[in-house]
Amino acid sequence: MPTYQVLVRTPEFTPLLAVSALQVAASTASGLALATLVYTATASPFLAALSMFGGCFTQVVGAVLLLSAADRLPPRGATAVLALSFAVSTALLAVPGLPLGAVFAVLLCQGLAASVGGGVRYGLLGEILPKEHYLLGRSVFNMSAGAVQIGSFALGGVLVGALTPRGTLLAAAALYAAAAAVALLGLSRREPRTSGRASVAETWRVNSRLWRSRSRRLLYLELWVPSGLIVGCESLFVPYAPGRAAELFAASAVGMLAGDTVVGRFLGARLRRRLTVPLLLLLAAPYPLLALRPPLPVAAVALVLGSAGYGAGLLQQERLMALVPDELVGQALGLHSCGMLACQGLGAALAGAVAQHGSAGTAMAVMASASVAVTLALAVGSGRIRQPRPGVERQCRTSQRVFEG
Repeated sequence: MPTYQVLVRTPEFTPLLAVSALQVAASTASGLALATLVYTATASPFLAALSMFGGCFTQVVGAVLLLSAADRLPPRGATAVLALSFAVSTALLAVPGLPLGAVFAVLLCQGLAASVGGGVRYGLLGEILPKEHYLLGRSVFNMSAGAVQIGSFALGGVLVGALTPRGTLLAAAALYAAAAAVALLGLSRREPRTSGRASVAETWRVNSRLWRSRSRRLLYLELWVPSGLIVGCESLFVPYAPGRAAELFAASAVGMLAGDTVVGRFLGARLRRRLTVPLLLLLAAPYPLLALRPPLPVAAVALVLGSAGYGAGLLQQERLMALVPDELVGQALGLHSCGMLACQGLGAALAGAVAQHGSAGTAMAVMASASVAVTLALAVGSGRIRQPRPGVERQCRTSQRVFEG
């Protein structure tokens, strides 16, 4: 089993990890600041949720139009330029008096840029690391993201109070600029993974090839939908607990960090095949409890335990890497990232709409129930949970079938 020392000794892994951590910190702080700013101005749970996660919607547009660029751009230059574009656009969000329509226009542009950025970044990770080390490397990225989110939500809550939301947005812009500098100084110049010109037609062609395989199709849906619905629950933390949302976000990040640590470092191959569905079910478990309005410490503990279920994403990505040819890794991972973030945006919008006509707690319970239903339906459809034969007691076990390529 590979160790963390192997990753540290791998050239370029540490600079790429630093770029990712800086971008996560900037995104976390700016999202909290923007949601606070919008909720203060509008008192709308729907708009607050949409401002925090709505930029993810446009990842669908990027996945359809731009994603072929992920394998056809020089990784170092693309990473630096995209980080710099986020620095500029986040600073623009801090402009006083910026109309709400302009705010969402900026989020639209950020989503388009991010649709390419995920494929570039994780495709480069696939180049830097051998395939047998990818799961551990990806888990370190997730662990880093969790740790950074914990600190960023805590610090973001302090900054929003001390610097105001607009000051926090400017601090986030500076973090994006730092990520661009690290990419330029720490990453090596590399040729694009695939030759040819990026185009809408090429994006469609490769997406269609990826989507034709039933195994990959069901896996993408399993990657996107259940966790996207749970992110919809998280998007309601601000209206659910005004002034205390940072603690809930931090608790969720702690759980994600713990889950990724265990899954990435300590699970053997046999357990990894069996735990995807249980982890996805665990992910939805805390939110019916939150609907009952428990004390904040109880809610935080429930979120820590339940959010360990985010570790399922690592197991799913390991399966995806095994099902994708090397020359399509960037676009395949970009499609995963775009679809996941788009479903998170959709989950935020749906949760906000339900909360608009009820309460944040009720909306969380509804979204969690939907996540459980989708998880079980996809598990049955893919054979990971077998339906019982007539006259036989119902059994649920992991399928050992080999997915087609």
